[in-house]
Amino acid sequence: MLLFSFKSKAQFPKDQPTRILFLFDASQSMIAKWESNTKFEVARRLLGNMVDSLQRLDNLELALRVYGHTKHYPPQDCDDTRLEVPFGKKNGEQIKKRMDAISPNGTTPIAMSLEKCGGDFPSDPSRNIIILITDGIEECGGDPCAVSAILQRKGVILKPFVIGLGGNKDFLKQFECVGNYFDAANEEQFESALNIIISQALNNTTVQVNLIDAFGKATETNVPMTFYDRFSGDVRYNIMHTMNVKGNPDTINIDPLGSYNIVVHTVPPVGKDSIVLVPGTHNIIGIDAPQGDLILKIDGKNDYRELKAIVRKSGEMKTTLAQDFNTSQRYIVGEYDLEILSTPRIYASNVHIDQSKTTTIQIPSPGIVNFQYNNPGYGYIVQEVNNKLNLVHTLSNQATRESVVLQPGNYRVVYRPKNSQSSQYTIEKSFKITSGTSVSVVIN
Repeated sequence: MLLFSFKSKAQFPKDQPTRILFLFDASQSMIAKWESNTKFEVARRLLGNMVDSLQRLDNLELALRVYGHTKHYPPQDCDDTRLEVPFGKKNGEQIKKRMDAISPNGTTPIAMSLEKCGGDFPSDPSRNIIILITDGIEECGGDPCAVSAILQRKGVILKPFVIGLGGNKDFLKQFECVGNYFDAANEEQFESALNIIISQALNNTTVQVNLIDAFGKATETNVPMTFYDRFSGDVRYNIMHTMNVKGNPDTINIDPLGSYNIVVHTVPPVGKDSIVLVPGTHNIIGIDAPQGDLILKIDGKNDYRELKAIVRKSGEMKTTLAQDFNTSQRYIVGEYDLEILSTPRIYASNVHIDQSKTTTIQIPSPGIVNFQYNNPGYGYIVQEVNNKLNLVHTLSNQATRESVVLQPGNYRVVYRPKNSQSSQYTIEKSFKITSGTSVSVVIN
């Protein structure tokens, strides 16, 4: 007797059905004797019992595809595969009746059948699962592993299940790349495999993600995590990491089918790839995510409206984050280079972020220079640093008045009116900026 366990804890999206397509081997070899009857009759009976048990479940759709049953062997016909019962709810009786009318006859076109399975599923979002029941390997020169991988990468199906009948020890090598393989040497093992597969197909398992600090403890939390399907790249779950009431990383329910790449959205992000969950157990996943805080401040009052700093990992050009001033931001422990978008820009190299500590970067309050021209022209502001002049700002060539917020320092403005066609009309004026003050520069 089959003892299926259909728990109510499954937390798949309510509007997204689970679809199970049974891919059934009806090739000539299934006529072979197997304990109480032929392999075909035993598998048909146990599959019938299973679909009876599934009849009462909501949000579940079943379908049946069979291969090797419409053409006799010999000769070999590698197109012998057919969708016998399309997807539908509570269609167990239809599947059983169709199975009763089928007899094993032909060959074993597994790759072709898997490829056809990809078109059997409706196009709307769902958890698409294939359960292949077979006693033989590919006989038509196809590559079931390649077909399965393509369907998974496209997001058409989750990783299939394969039940190999008869205990052929070579099956594992042939099918482990196709899907989750179960060896059934006898009827009891076949029943057990069906039990396990249906439980995994219909229930979540539990996962605990430990975000590890610099001391090897799971103390980091309150950051979002994304679980991506490893094959298709699709987003499967978005979860905010949480500590439960006991101070431990919270337990979450995750679909155990397929494998995952996990990204923890720290700054910069961290993660772990190729995560395979063990169904029916509590899975613990450890990810290094030590963090500290960076505060950006401006000394005293200032005239900046939206000052930011570009933060990069030391020695790298890729931007990690553009952080606003007067804010605190958590970063993964390490060394960072800052480019503060003031005028002129300020650079801070090898800023160290330490575990659970706060690093503060503070810059002087700026001042303001107010320009007034008789005529629009071409003007630039340069800063005097160590007897060298560095361009820091280009003035508007349309206006006759302009205000510029500058960091404290010594500056010059170099200007020529538009209507002057000679370099001798270049005007140069020096000025000094101090924190919290303004100066006026009139250019006649």
